Amino acid sequence: MEQKWKQVLIAPDSSIRDALKIIDQASLRIALVVSEAQQLLGVVTDGDIRRGLLKNFSLDSPVSAVMNNHPVTAQNGTSRRELIKLMNEKGLLSIPLLENGKVVDLEILQRNSPEFRHDNPVFLMAGGFGTRLKPLTNDCPKPMLKVGDKPILELVLLSFIRSGFHNFYISLHYMPEQIQQYFGDGSKWNVSIKYIYEDLPLGTAGALGLLPPDAPKLPVLLMNGDLLTTVDFEQLLEFHNKSRSDATMCVRDYEYQIPFGVINGDGERVLSMVEKPIQRLFVNAGIYVINPEVRAQVKPNQRIDMPTLLEQNIELTKKVSMFPIHEYWLDIGRIDDYQRAQIDVHNLRLPA
Repeated sequence: MEQKWKQVLIAPDSSIRDALKIIDQASLRIALVVSEAQQLLGVVTDGDIRRGLLKNFSLDSPVSAVMNNHPVTAQNGTSRRELIKLMNEKGLLSIPLLENGKVVDLEILQRNSPEFRHDNPVFLMAGGFGTRLKPLTNDCPKPMLKVGDKPILELVLLSFIRSGFHNFYISLHYMPEQIQQYFGDGSKWNVSIKYIYEDLPLGTAGALGLLPPDAPKLPVLLMNGDLLTTVDFEQLLEFHNKSRSDATMCVRDYEYQIPFGVINGDGERVLSMVEKPIQRLFVNAGIYVINPEVRAQVKPNQRIDMPTLLEQNIELTKKVSMFPIHEYWLDIGRIDDYQRAQIDVHNLRLPA
């Protein structure tokens, strides 16, 4: 594939952050970890990085800590038909081609085929009052506030469309006519948009109970309509399906430093001291994938929030998974967030 594969080569002592830049900029969804002699040592995908984050590796950790040491490879000269068959069998999007252990090419499975079109419903929550953004929201629902030259909700919609989704449902409550008039039935973007009306606010999960019976019986992707993010939603769905989860919650890495020395003790005896330690937590990012069985637990007009719904399923021993996001993410909840979004949008790789 010409010489583009050379852009994804990376040394083993490079950071995970460096690998992310390569994966993002080259758009091949993989980085090849090689020695100085270009011998293949391993490969790193977005999934490898997310699993590393769950194991408490930081973005500054070496890429060798999260790479796959035994990737599927093929000899240079293998026919494309054989390579496509191998990629389909292994569920891969690319295979490094080797000669004497050295990388000489990278075969890519094209992503423009019908198999990359997803029928899963996408549910965008757009009914909030946007109280913290007043006076901007006095005459405009928060999802319709413009970031750059587009409403926030349109940027969200375009991100899903770019990932192959086409079945959209939008929940409405506050100033619904503005949103419906702008987006219509979705034909402007060659997608389907249907609307769910909440007579009373039902919480972040309650509108699931209002989805029509003809909605596809597939995992639904649910997201707050006021988030600005570059998350790859196709990778999120792939993670959910491969982990066989009942529900998946996107989480963000959050760190804070305790401004004092922390003492660990046993009674009066000091066991250890840590000066100004950094605490690392995962926080809810407001993006979810929910299986039909979980969705069916929400009754029409039932008021319930997503954390409560997920907690109920955890108590039922259902599998609720975490999908750590390392991509850009901003909850536009306050005036300063909105002002920051106006600056950030010019530097982000957002759909046009």
